[in-house]
Amino acid sequence: MLQRRTGPLLATMLAAMLCAASASAREPRAGFDPGKLKGPAKGVPNEVMVLGTAHLKYLPPAFQPTSLDPLLARLRAWKPRIIAIENLSGSQCAFLRQYPQRYADTVKNYCWDPAPAHAATGLDVLAAIQEAERLLAAWPAAPTPSQRRHLAALFLAGGEPVSALVQWLRLPEAERRAGDGVDCALATLLAERAGARGEDALIAAPLAAALGLERVVAMDDHTADAPDADPKAYGEAITKAWNNPANARRKQADKLLRAGVGNAEGVMALYRAYNDPAQAKTIFDSDFGAALEEPSPQQFGRGYVAYWETRNLRMASNIREAIGMQPGSRMLVIVGASHKWYLEAYLDRMHDVRIVPSGQVLR
Repeated sequence: MLQRRTGPLLATMLAAMLCAASASAREPRAGFDPGKLKGPAKGVPNEVMVLGTAHLKYLPPAFQPTSLDPLLARLRAWKPRIIAIENLSGSQCAFLRQYPQRYADTVKNYCWDPAPAHAATGLDVLAAIQEAERLLAAWPAAPTPSQRRHLAALFLAGGEPVSALVQWLRLPEAERRAGDGVDCALATLLAERAGARGEDALIAAPLAAALGLERVVAMDDHTADAPDADPKAYGEAITKAWNNPANARRKQADKLLRAGVGNAEGVMALYRAYNDPAQAKTIFDSDFGAALEEPSPQQFGRGYVAYWETRNLRMASNIREAIGMQPGSRMLVIVGASHKWYLEAYLDRMHDVRIVPSGQVLR
């Protein structure tokens, strides 16, 4: 009798377990949220402020660098000890150059050419980076102009032109000349770069120099780049996805903001708008959310969003690594406005990162 009853009983128990498992799969689970487990309990916290910016070289001719003075004053007052920028590091570009079949366009569009500095110093990218790190490990409190020129040359050879510009700006004007590995061509290049209309030359480098920093952190990442199998179809699909009411509203608002950048008040208005928390949903609706739903058979939109999320995750990891090297620091991240909300969301999930709202310095 016992054997005859065991079969039906076992079947009933298995059915009950399967039903329970199915119900559990449908129910939301509390899960593990690293962002709610902040630490350490003692010590100075790591603070990260992400400043969303327009790419300044694309602003109208009416924009003048002096209009950034109020913004720079606010950022100086916050006193970050690390400044990160949306540039590729020299080491990543050296890696990308090893795979031209995949990254040729990326190198062309995003990597600074260290060849002139290689010729001037005799050092390739990796050797120059290693030497720069060796010098910085024992860097004096008051380096000589010769030491600064030499470090600038190393940064150029290492593919880090914005950090080279920081050293150049920390020199007295009379010492911004050729010598110590900076030949005449590189001295001219640095002078030209100091006058460039980009956020690296107009915000990051002068801010780092004013704060007494020796370098900036190039935290961008393009290792997720890959050639499109059908560039024409891909472009048409994404462009069609962007043709939506949210994007139309966003473009109109941006047009009005850019029209006002001829003075400091207009520039501050642009930065306040770009860093308004309401922008997060606007950016998603107009761009990435629309791309997720685009109906091409090849699902181009989903690939585009995968690239975007991967790039931002890798940028966040570079930021986390940089502040991990200097615990208890304030870090300013200067990045294109569409990246801001993704970086804040990803970084806020980390145990030892506190996000400082950029509105605190923009108000």
